[in-house]
Amino acid sequence: MTKISKLNKNIFCNGLILFAISVSIFFNPLKVFAEIAEIEINGELTNASSEFLRDLDFETWQLVTYKSPFFENKLILRVIGYPGNLRIDHPTNLQVDSGRKQWLLNDKTLLNVELANDGRQAAAEFDLNELVNNLDKNRPLRLSLSGVFSELPVPPFVVKEWRSLD
Repeated sequence: MTKISKLNKNIFCNGLILFAISVSIFFNPLKVFAEIAEIEINGELTNASSEFLRDLDFETWQLVTYKSPFFENKLILRVIGYPGNLRIDHPTNLQVDSGRKQWLLNDKTLLNVELANDGRQAAAEFDLNELVNNLDKNRPLRLSLSGVFSELPVPPFVVKEWRSLD
């Protein structure tokens, strides 16, 4: 066998292996799981979704969603900004848009003693139950908090996490 035919045989074998790996990945895609983790909230460990998202002004916000024993096990969305950069006046309702649908979430911050006594005032909590109960799909959302941010896009995978907690 000549060097050229050995080389062609090696190229063919390597190509066949690469093709087999590609087909395997295509037909068995990696599964993506929600990022639900047990974290401490209000002094207790609870399952929660925690994501960092940027608003249209490129400010970063942490969105933490959890079931609160203080609010009859309702789903609560906590929006957290960087202390010192902002102050959130309460009550300030959160507007949520998705296509033609719109929700106004009630501010529950002052009912949480820990947040009400926090002098930084860089967090707010909202009742997320009505929104999650009215969603039949994991659709993208846009959040608006008057005086704080005008639009914070929430991707479908985050909505999926929220719905999985309910």
